[in-house]
Amino acid sequence: MTNHIDMTTVTVHEAKTHLSRWINRVLAGEQVVIARGKKPLVQLKPVDQGSGQRHIGGKPGFLVRMSDDFDAPLDDFKDYME
Repeated sequence: MTNHIDMTTVTVHEAKTHLSRWINRVLAGEQVVIARGKKPLVQLKPVDQGSGQRHIGGKPGFLVRMSDDFDAPLDDFKDYME
């Protein structure tokens, strides 16, 4: 294992043997590169999960407007509501 500033390089064998450990370190903010011999092959990166929250109307210029009677019963369904 070789450390460069805030990046860690591990061999393929080390990555396979301790994959959970390296995943946890990446999720904690560390950069981890997997190498074959001295040749870097891939970098582990967390998948962007987004905020998990939806924001209606969050896009600039996007407006949402509802009329005051939005949830009032529709005339077309009067026969079904009695």
